[in-house]
Amino acid sequence: MYSIAFRYGLDYRELAKRNSISGNYNIYPGQKLSLKPSPKSTVSASIVRDASIVAPKPEIVSSRQKTTTKPQNTSPQVASKPTATPKASAKQAQTVAKVEQQKAAVKPAPKAQAKPSTVASGPIKWGWPASGKIVSTFKTKGTVNKGINIASAYGSKVKAAAKGRVVYAGSGLLGYGNLVIVDHNQQFLSAYAHNSRVLVKENDMVDKGQKIAEMGNSGTDRVMLHFEIRRDGKPVNPLRYLPKQ
Repeated sequence: MYSIAFRYGLDYRELAKRNSISGNYNIYPGQKLSLKPSPKSTVSASIVRDASIVAPKPEIVSSRQKTTTKPQNTSPQVASKPTATPKASAKQAQTVAKVEQQKAAVKPAPKAQAKPSTVASGPIKWGWPASGKIVSTFKTKGTVNKGINIASAYGSKVKAAAKGRVVYAGSGLLGYGNLVIVDHNQQFLSAYAHNSRVLVKENDMVDKGQKIAEMGNSGTDRVMLHFEIRRDGKPVNPLRYLPKQ
């Protein structure tokens, strides 16, 4: 969900709302996501929102349930005549019935779907994600650049620009190579692309200045870090947020 929203410049919360997705923003193979309010605009991320595609979990039926669903006249114990010790049998039946009622009443509580930790909202204290020379700045016209490019030596440290939670770590977005996306306060995301090595995984909490990757040239023709800041899904100029050097 985060990577798809990132690719199309959307706020992941709005994308989830348009597609009636809640919880941890999980999506499934075969599901289709609508990128716009109009149902005609969809992205085929191998996803189809069709319950028939996801096989339902098999219904677990206890042996007690199976027994109670049968008609009374099919049970040999019910159909048979009272035994020689009717009082004892009746007492046993009452005890069994009581135990079964207690079992039915005590049902295990459904497991709550764990929500990933999020960073509290508030002002973000940004820091530089890498040391090096800025070789390309933010541009919205001509040769568009949705962030800044910082060049340095191969394997140089790539740091989290602010505290947050890793929501994407992979190489599935064309043109970004090995990419890390960090969610900071549900309004701001930061992205770190073209890494040679990624040192974090999704749902990891990271601190400002923590090493999360090493600089490389994956998905590009030179060693550099492509760094983006997105506000509500839209790319913004990182130099407006980073401290002056």
